Amino acid sequence: MTATTDGSAGAVGPRAAAASTTNDTTAPEALDASAARATARAVEHLLARQDPAGWWKGDLETNVTMDAEDLLLRQFLGILDAGTTRAAALHIRREQREDGAWATFYGGPGELSATVEAYVALRLAGDPPEAPHMARASAWVRARGGIAGARVFTRIWLALFGWWRWEDLPELPPELLFLPKWFPLNIYDFGCWARQTIVPLTVVSAKRPVRPAPFPLDELHTDPARPNPHRPLAPATGWDGIFQRLDKALHVYHRFAPRGVRGTAMNVAARWIVERQENDGCWGGIQPPAVYSVIALHLLGYDLEHPVMRAGLESLDRFAVWREDGSRMIEACQSPVWDTCLATIALADAGLSPDHPALVKAVDWMLDEEITRTGDWAVRRPGLPPGGWAFEFHNDNYPDIDDTAEVLLALRRVRHPDPARVEAAVARGVRWTLGMQSKNGAWGAFDADNTSVFPNKLPFCDFGEVIDPPSADVTAHVVEMLAYEGRTQDPRARRGIEWLLAEQESNGAWFGRWGVNHVYGTGSVVPALAAAGLPGSHPAIRRAVGWLGSVQNDDGGWGEDLRSYKEEEWVGRGPSTASQTAWALIALLAAGDRDSEPVRRGVAWLTAAQREDGSWDEPHFTGTGFPWDFSINYHLYRQVFPLTALGRYVYGEPAPRKEG
Repeated sequence: MTATTDGSAGAVGPRAAAASTTNDTTAPEALDASAARATARAVEHLLARQDPAGWWKGDLETNVTMDAEDLLLRQFLGILDAGTTRAAALHIRREQREDGAWATFYGGPGELSATVEAYVALRLAGDPPEAPHMARASAWVRARGGIAGARVFTRIWLALFGWWRWEDLPELPPELLFLPKWFPLNIYDFGCWARQTIVPLTVVSAKRPVRPAPFPLDELHTDPARPNPHRPLAPATGWDGIFQRLDKALHVYHRFAPRGVRGTAMNVAARWIVERQENDGCWGGIQPPAVYSVIALHLLGYDLEHPVMRAGLESLDRFAVWREDGSRMIEACQSPVWDTCLATIALADAGLSPDHPALVKAVDWMLDEEITRTGDWAVRRPGLPPGGWAFEFHNDNYPDIDDTAEVLLALRRVRHPDPARVEAAVARGVRWTLGMQSKNGAWGAFDADNTSVFPNKLPFCDFGEVIDPPSADVTAHVVEMLAYEGRTQDPRARRGIEWLLAEQESNGAWFGRWGVNHVYGTGSVVPALAAAGLPGSHPAIRRAVGWLGSVQNDDGGWGEDLRSYKEEEWVGRGPSTASQTAWALIALLAAGDRDSEPVRRGVAWLTAAQREDGSWDEPHFTGTGFPWDFSINYHLYRQVFPLTALGRYVYGEPAPRKEG
């Protein structure tokens, strides 16, 4: 990764300088021909990437904390080997910025916790603290407050080796699992990704293990004699102060917790963890809960040869992506269901025959991935029959609404030889999705009505979003799916549409929760509203079209930097990317603006940016796990979304089913 020392990746202010693919507006006939050729090349490229089993999956790139924590886990368990360490260190060194720090997204500013963890990982790999790249890193950390300024999760990893005191970390007692589901701060008040992480961490917090540190880390403290300077409590009249005082009380409880009560709580946590291990050995299909679950079970006496532990460690190995240069990158998650449904939609909208063998094979695979067992979502929706899809290969406990909506859209694009099987799966998926609607008429990603204000207030929760409230992008995908099912007049669909209209921001855009950012939100909502029957002349759609035109880059593309989640001046601004340009085009095409100058310029940018092999390059991160706090580069986004946009430009908009 290369970046300027201020993290701007060469951008000139929030609006990026024109790229080398700058185009003047092209004559319509020539542009149409160019778009058709680019579409055909992209179709061939994407078809060639399909797995023989029927699925697609691009790399899911996040940041080096995944790699650092993988090494720390192996060091903690005593299984760190030289080959893994060498390969991980090669990747981590390559991601370091010139100023010595590590960022959490391409071209982003240095981030303290990521830098601390990367530095420690390289120390494990044998890099001496006096080496120039290490000295730059430690100086950068000290200038920003040292380890004391890092996030709680980073300091937990350090506490495992005695580099930080457990007493100086927020308390997370396993007795939390005793709280009833109606009580504030019960584990189901947290988003699924947070609860899967928190439950094993309650065991770690109770056990407070310390392994011998292989080296000191004095160089990462501003004052090694006082590594954790005293900070006064916030006023007791505010939530921060209240929860800080609650944490102090919990620290007292830790010293006097009844042994029987604590032991029972940890056994409940262990049972909860084991019951949620997936068939592939992972937990929730994501790396962080798997890592902490392995640590927690190990502390409770599960040896490394226990089937649960062995399967868990093997699942973590499957998150490793080995590069040709011998480096090793750890994925936080894997996205085959998401990538496959998006690829299916892209290929179908790009003119591929609906009974093409590749599409039929993709549908076969997606049908096999349907989840027909009850998961944790049923805590808020007891009695709702299952019928959804997850994001990953294996995650039966947590199907999600976003994947389910897009899978249903994909299934409807294909002429399958067993239509009855498809109809049955669609019916189950629609029923489950409608049942997961939140009280306000919108949809979250994994749970219904996961909107408690309390979890984000805990001192422990400084690592990003820990709740799963409804979002515009997920709601839009559901509304679009319902429109294609001929359910636009369903009262639940109407409530979703009303919620989306109310959520439009004053500038005409919609916030993007799971993609960056307003370009993604707007690119999701406008097609949904159009599919639901709102005309292109509707004021909300015209405002959105106007906003997209106002933020189009001089080179004809669109881009939005992740800093838009924190800084207003970055909203809708950033270097042009293939996926974000595609999102804008998809919205403009749905609004009926096919022949407008912004569309022509955007299509010209996409065709000019395409590589000879039919692919696009996109080093920028355009996906999110948590807005700003955890960013994602989905390596297949750069292929599926441009193909969808070009396909709809060349072949027209797909038509929703008629009502009834």
